[in-house]
Amino acid sequence: MSQEFVPDDNFSDRPNDDSAAVSEQEVVLLTVVGSPKGVRETILTLYRLGFAEVGDWSPVQRAANPKQVMSVLIRRKRSTDGTQPKKSGR
Repeated sequence: MSQEFVPDDNFSDRPNDDSAAVSEQEVVLLTVVGSPKGVRETILTLYRLGFAEVGDWSPVQRAANPKQVMSVLIRRKRSTDGTQPKKSGR
């Protein structure tokens, strides 16, 4: 899994990241874990509700339970100064 998911209070150690922009954003991670069908249906339901685009979710990965998979969505809230958040990468 990407180091992007590991919390780190030392922003200067992050490669290829704009430290000022990252520190001004609130980052929220959403993880869906379940059967492959359940994860797909949940992502599609959230899309239909206007919550997130299907392509914004990470590719499906194996979960700890061999019968389950998982997908992650990273949401970055707009900072209070009105700047746009960076688009999350996979």
